[in-house]
Amino acid sequence: MAETVSPLRISLTAPEGKMGKALALAIAEDPRFVIDLDNGQLLIDFSVPAALEASLAKAVAAKVPILIGTTGLGAQADAALAEAAKSVAVLRSANTSLGVAVLAELVERAAKVLGAGWDIEIAEAHHRGKADAPSGTALILGQAAAAGRGHQLNAEAGRDGTGLERGDGAIGFASLRGGTIAGDHDVMFLGPDERLILSHRAESRMIFARGALAAARFLAARKPGLYSMSDVVGAL
Repeated sequence: MAETVSPLRISLTAPEGKMGKALALAIAEDPRFVIDLDNGQLLIDFSVPAALEASLAKAVAAKVPILIGTTGLGAQADAALAEAAKSVAVLRSANTSLGVAVLAELVERAAKVLGAGWDIEIAEAHHRGKADAPSGTALILGQAAAAGRGHQLNAEAGRDGTGLERGDGAIGFASLRGGTIAGDHDVMFLGPDERLILSHRAESRMIFARGALAAARFLAARKPGLYSMSDVVGAL
């Protein structure tokens, strides 16, 4: 007789937020998970940067893994995440879509193969209410491209004015905002007489919710440390 496996209990930092509601729908359709706001075995935070400290403290106190999907985190968040990762497993990603995680790997590979002779531009579009730009996903893709080239990200964002010259090795970013776009991203490799464009289109927040649950399953069995969606995809 097969052993019955109890569902993974998930706590949500912002259950009434847009992503909190999407996660609730995804959990409702997957018997491997259940929401437990008080005694979760894993904490998921898709909220606001100001909530990061409290979320990390809660995870560390309860000794449970935590997934941080909040975007717009400042550089000071790195130290807080690293400190929490000494005690619990921490996964931080501005985009939990499995498709985007695969796209980042393709972007890194393309940047490595095509080399410095190709310019790289990243265009992203989101709904009119998104407050940060470039999007966290665009930055993930930019960092992947920079890693493929073997150097740190040199970003040119929000170009405006006249007499502008493209910096050698720079990666350009363009951000569009309007309507109800869940998230469009295009990474353009622009070479002599040809272009390669790698794209991803998010049609609803459910892709982020389902990807977050895949990450939760991965994270639940991990020792303390910092993890990424690349680790999740690599384990599939």
